[in-house]
Amino acid sequence: MHPFQAFMPAKHIFKASYTSEKMRIDIITVLPELLESPLNNSIVGRAQKKGIVEIHVHNLRKYGKGPRQQVDDYSYGGDAGMVLMVEPVYMMIQELKSEREYDEVIYMSPDGEILNQGIANELSLKGNIMILCGHYKGIDHRIREHLITREISVGDYVLSGGEIPAAILADAIVRLIPGAITDETSALSDCFQDGLLSPPIYTRPAEFNGWKVPDVLLSGNPRLIREWQDEQAVERTRRLRPGLLDD
Repeated sequence: MHPFQAFMPAKHIFKASYTSEKMRIDIITVLPELLESPLNNSIVGRAQKKGIVEIHVHNLRKYGKGPRQQVDDYSYGGDAGMVLMVEPVYMMIQELKSEREYDEVIYMSPDGEILNQGIANELSLKGNIMILCGHYKGIDHRIREHLITREISVGDYVLSGGEIPAAILADAIVRLIPGAITDETSALSDCFQDGLLSPPIYTRPAEFNGWKVPDVLLSGNPRLIREWQDEQAVERTRRLRPGLLDD
């Protein structure tokens, strides 16, 4: 069993199709250079070097029209802003689908479901994921109607494109894959894994500038430490994010 199934709602476990094979993430974008640094450094970069995950970035302009490789056009109806055209997106998705099956074809959209830890846990159980980054005003709605299986948002605000949200989603997923983090129990104790905020954390020195680490953390008593952490997690959640307790 994937270690993070223990923290997932039953509906997510039921839908999951975890495979022991290497995960693959394909990202479609008009600006691949925006994804180079976040995907090739830190935990995500190391996971790729370890062979735990493959991440491939595809330039949508491969199927652009004319010498400028145009992939956008004005919207019908006269609204301001350019829209990604249906044909190049369709061609790119069909090319990738001809090579393998995908568990999800995700569109990063401000009006999608809000990304949370449960979604990241669920997606970390998948085998192959495709992520489409919107840009400009958005994408032709026929893509969303006929090609996309899931729409995910990183918050109720609008960015210039879907590249940064795609990098956020990939990071949230990859760090949960066994082996991506040296100590897997670290991810199990992250914020939101149990529906609560994490308790305060401290490291050496035990006292600095008159500021002291709570005595219980220095006690060496695992039971007392765990009780304190549980109490602090609930208290911080009630004070900072009370809506999580309602959920």
